[in-house]
Amino acid sequence: MSLFHVTRESDIPLVGCLYFGVVDRGSNLLQIRPSCGCNLSCPFCSVDAGPSSRSRVTDYQVDLDYLMEAVREIAPFKGPGVECHIDSPGEPMLYPDIVELVGRLKGIGEVSVVSMQSNGTRLDEEMIRSLEEAGLDRINLSMHALDPELAAYLAGRPGFDVQGLIETAENIAKSRIDLLIAPVYIPGINDQEIPKLIDFAIRSGAGKRWPPLGIQKFEHYRLGRSPRGVRAENWWHFYNRSMPQWEKEFSLPLRLKAQDFEIEKRPMIPTVFKRNEKTKVEIRAPGWVEGEQLGVAKNRVVSVVDCPKKEGSVRVKIVSNKHNIYVAVPA
Repeated sequence: MSLFHVTRESDIPLVGCLYFGVVDRGSNLLQIRPSCGCNLSCPFCSVDAGPSSRSRVTDYQVDLDYLMEAVREIAPFKGPGVECHIDSPGEPMLYPDIVELVGRLKGIGEVSVVSMQSNGTRLDEEMIRSLEEAGLDRINLSMHALDPELAAYLAGRPGFDVQGLIETAENIAKSRIDLLIAPVYIPGINDQEIPKLIDFAIRSGAGKRWPPLGIQKFEHYRLGRSPRGVRAENWWHFYNRSMPQWEKEFSLPLRLKAQDFEIEKRPMIPTVFKRNEKTKVEIRAPGWVEGEQLGVAKNRVVSVVDCPKKEGSVRVKIVSNKHNIYVAVPA
């Protein structure tokens, strides 16, 4: 797998792509994606990330100064009270400038909250302290099981140190950084672990300002991984059967709402391409998966599936434009 550095000189915009840059889904929360590599190979990964990936051919890493230029341009458009959530189709802690990124995001006037997702494997005491000093407000920590054997399986790494992850969670909770435990519920796999994780979140001191738990629903994705024999619940069952039983057991609200995080609808960055619109893009980078290339037009990235060229101009048809994330096919 190759690593592509996205810089100002690469002339690749930081809006339009799911893999890196800034994602605006029409609220006061901006997803900040500085990189997309991962060090785990979870068997339920929605994007087939990590060392055992069979589909990904390119990882991306955005130059810090270039990324900050984009956030500083977009944040005033969103207005005051912005949350910058550092996430990734991978593990954000692999980004080498993560601490400086947190500090610089906190320095933007419109930004009131900086949060981050993490699998916790790179969050030792020194790093937690550095992120705390930089102003990080919350870590959404991926913990899917406390049983050592099951935790190793769900991390896709034999010998995965779940005890170390438990200590990491406790250290976060003791700091000024708020802790949110974020397990993925996988029916038939970690059913018995979810109540243990809820109990652990309560005991550890998670949820000082925000909810202590953010239980996620397992989904099947076209390019993702799925444990053998697992069927995803439908949303009705998840919200009306699975979650209520745990809420009753622990007397704790688990069905979260945007209001729990002070997330509200805001105008979205204007869409520049309509669905089914035909346009010409300039190929600037290899795609995330084989056969894909990243093109540029109208200061947006366009992911071109089954692209016939690796350089030059390509005429394409936009097939998806949701949330300013553009996917196209050759026209």
